[in-house]
Amino acid sequence: MIGSLHEECGVFGVYGAPRDEISSLMYYGLFALQHRGQESCGIAVNDDAKITCRKDMGLVGEVFNPETLESLKGTMAIGHVRYSTTGASTAVNAQPLVTHYVKGTLSIAHNGNLTNCDNLRRELEDKGAIFTTTTDSEVICYLIAGLRSSLPSVEDAVAGAMSKIRGGYALLVMSPAKLIAARDPLGLKPLCMGKLGDSIVFASESCALAATGAEFIRDVEPGEVVILSRHGMRSVFPMEKIKPRKCIFEYIYFARPDSRIDGVSVFESRIKAGEVLARKSPVEADVVTGVPESGIDAALGFSKESGIPYVKAFVKNSYIGRTFIKPTQQSRKSSVKIKLNPISEAVKGKRVVMCDDSIVRGTTIANIVKMLRDAGATEVHVRISSPPFMHPCFYGTDVPSCENLIACHHSIEEISRIIGADSLVYLSAEELSEIVSDPERTFCDACFTGDYPVTDGIEEQIK
Repeated sequence: MIGSLHEECGVFGVYGAPRDEISSLMYYGLFALQHRGQESCGIAVNDDAKITCRKDMGLVGEVFNPETLESLKGTMAIGHVRYSTTGASTAVNAQPLVTHYVKGTLSIAHNGNLTNCDNLRRELEDKGAIFTTTTDSEVICYLIAGLRSSLPSVEDAVAGAMSKIRGGYALLVMSPAKLIAARDPLGLKPLCMGKLGDSIVFASESCALAATGAEFIRDVEPGEVVILSRHGMRSVFPMEKIKPRKCIFEYIYFARPDSRIDGVSVFESRIKAGEVLARKSPVEADVVTGVPESGIDAALGFSKESGIPYVKAFVKNSYIGRTFIKPTQQSRKSSVKIKLNPISEAVKGKRVVMCDDSIVRGTTIANIVKMLRDAGATEVHVRISSPPFMHPCFYGTDVPSCENLIACHHSIEEISRIIGADSLVYLSAEELSEIVSDPERTFCDACFTGDYPVTDGIEEQIK
């Protein structure tokens, strides 16, 4: 939904690429992940054990030009697109992070959020660590560097750090000789791998593999550490395996529809959400539409199941900055109007079913409902392809605190009146299993149910 949630970060890495081609591979991989983070981006390249990093605030196409890319040569690299979950949106917090320590140089790209970051940071500061950023990613970097001084390999240090950190993370770690990928034991954050010629590629989403021409191999498993070196590829599971809890909101909103995460098509999950909504909440209407982008697929599913024709009712201006970056409520409203405009010919004189992925504060969707009415819609029935947000997320998704969540203070009937809808129906928490074909519920739905799979460091905040 436009103006609803901050997205997560995205990571991309390549090992064994031709020296002169690696920067273009990284560019296209990060470009495909741009939807996951639009505040800053960066690339770190390893050229015969020398790591060079270029990063800055802005989009991939703004930070990297042909001259910049030409200066980045090597055989392995990691990259990052960022939105801030922990740490301010400033250039110093852009990733990848590069750390020089007693064993050499270490670079890290991290998607996720640590719940016990504050405690770990204090412990490291007590031991003399001096932090140059405000990110939890630097905490991970210091942990790995510190452990490496007493352990035989960097992968052992990564495993040691994983035993200390809690929360959601997908990590790419580059040393002078190795590229290491790691995923949190719960699988909260997605990470997959592919093959491009003799190169191995890692990405937050499979769409980035496709963008570079890489063939999807598999998802990195929860708790897995994959090590690439001149000796080849191997993987280890340094921690006890537990029931996965992958983020359900990847399927509802975050991921691109052409991605597959842990064997599930994002597009198909959104279509199923629309079908479920149509079955549970039939309504007499003339057309179905969706709010770009993730609401469109749910609308197609609703149309398929209900038989009500789908229409494109909005034009989206893709060249306007994300509405959630705007600092005030008034500027957020203005940005929505600039970015999204209704097509009056599609809705005038018609009863409209409008599908969207979520409601956070309620302000944005109220503006969109009003747009449809001003364009001539006689009725607007809102269908939401997720349950009501009732709890904040601590694992890397910027779901606001309860005081800013409209569903924490109002019933569904009240929300319907507040946003100006003729009716409002959400997907239920129980129905989430259906959209991802997962009766065992191996996903995290804490932002809807309050069932947090990791509580270390957040106990007081979830009481």
